[in-house]
Amino acid sequence: MTPAVNTEYNQVFPTLLVDDIEAAVNFYTNRLGFSLQFTWGTPPVFAGVNLGNVTIHLAKGTPYIDGPSEVAFIISDADEQYALHQANNVEITVPIEDQPYGIRDYRVKDPYGNSLVFGHYIYNQGPAIKIERTDVHVRLEKRLAALLEDLAVHKRMSVSECLEETLLHTFERVGDTVASPHTMHTLNYIQELKKKHGIDYDVHGNYRFSE
Repeated sequence: MTPAVNTEYNQVFPTLLVDDIEAAVNFYTNRLGFSLQFTWGTPPVFAGVNLGNVTIHLAKGTPYIDGPSEVAFIISDADEQYALHQANNVEITVPIEDQPYGIRDYRVKDPYGNSLVFGHYIYNQGPAIKIERTDVHVRLEKRLAALLEDLAVHKRMSVSECLEETLLHTFERVGDTVASPHTMHTLNYIQELKKKHGIDYDVHGNYRFSE
């Protein structure tokens, strides 16, 4: 058969079998953090829930017959979602970890045996880059240095690694690649750190620093 090379596939809706639609909707919305899109039938036999721009369907049926179904989600910040699922006592079958295939992810199970994977991209794939580090004398504004130390802890990096990542990103033109090394969750956290450390100057404030 000749493939339809011009066909565009814009959406996909994985369907998971559950034996109770209302209970499943409650679990997905109140514990996993999804939003309800719709239910169909009285009583409902079908429903749609979404996370960001990804929608999955829940259909009344008998799970386990052919083994559990699985859906994987690429999201902006797996650590944030992981904390939510821990707080909601979701059954986590594989803890969060940086994987060799370039994703930081974890796996949970819903009450019907379906497996759900949540992760975000990391950039650890490819051959090792042999380097030699050197000491650089750097003097930073005191509050900014304190923020940097907290940020490095948040990102599970050393201060040096955090600076290296930030520098490499600032070398890129906006639009060519990702100009910021931070997820939206981390950017929001940085705003909290700015308040914590009393940083009240803008991004051009360093031009006016005076000792």
